[in-house]
Amino acid sequence: MPHSSVLDFPAFVERRLAAVGRRVVACKRCPELRAYCARIARLKKREYQDWTYWGKPVPGFGDPNARLLIVGLAPGAHGSNRTGRMFTGDASGVWLYRALHRAGFANQPHSERIGDGLELRDAFITAALRCAPPGNKPTPVQRKRCLPFLLEELEAMPRLRVVVTLGKIADDTIHAIFRERYRLRGKRAPFSHGAQTCYENEAGRAVVVLASYHPSRQNTNTGVLTEAMLDAVFRTAASLLRDDRS
Repeated sequence: MPHSSVLDFPAFVERRLAAVGRRVVACKRCPELRAYCARIARLKKREYQDWTYWGKPVPGFGDPNARLLIVGLAPGAHGSNRTGRMFTGDASGVWLYRALHRAGFANQPHSERIGDGLELRDAFITAALRCAPPGNKPTPVQRKRCLPFLLEELEAMPRLRVVVTLGKIADDTIHAIFRERYRLRGKRAPFSHGAQTCYENEAGRAVVVLASYHPSRQNTNTGVLTEAMLDAVFRTAASLLRDDRS
């Protein structure tokens, strides 16, 4: 890693994450997903006929010097695939950004489009997959092809202390990465809402994986996930960061 002073280190991290984002947008590793996203962008949803859809892989978004990383499954076909920003434009994002705002990680409770004034504080949002998959069900091959982008983001975030995983696929993906990179402290907690697993990074610092049910309509409409449950996860994340001494 090139030498950076205390003053220019945040800018160095921001440049690294921006470079990853550019590679994400240009990615053609899954031509079937690129074709699917482009087709959705042409056909559009009736209520979004006036939109120019993004229709490409979606980069991560947020504070480049964040200690909190939020990992979702994939862009929604008419959400992030339309707006070009993670968890923006669909019901999942409505729930997520309200919770982030209540926990102090976002400056406003809504996320509608790029340029709407949203800023994340000490948080960065990404996903296991960067293209919208049909039926929200990526194949193992597609997940493997997309994995290097998540690895690059993790490598570019030296202050990372907490990872909130939204759903089992995101949780399994992060644990698979951390098993290879970090030392497990204790045992891995099976996936369940609010489950915590602690790892130790290369610098000997604790990094906690905090699981959450995904704020999908399937979960929120059925009461599997409530706003109080989602709030509890981000209150825990905020508490863990307050206890951090870095």
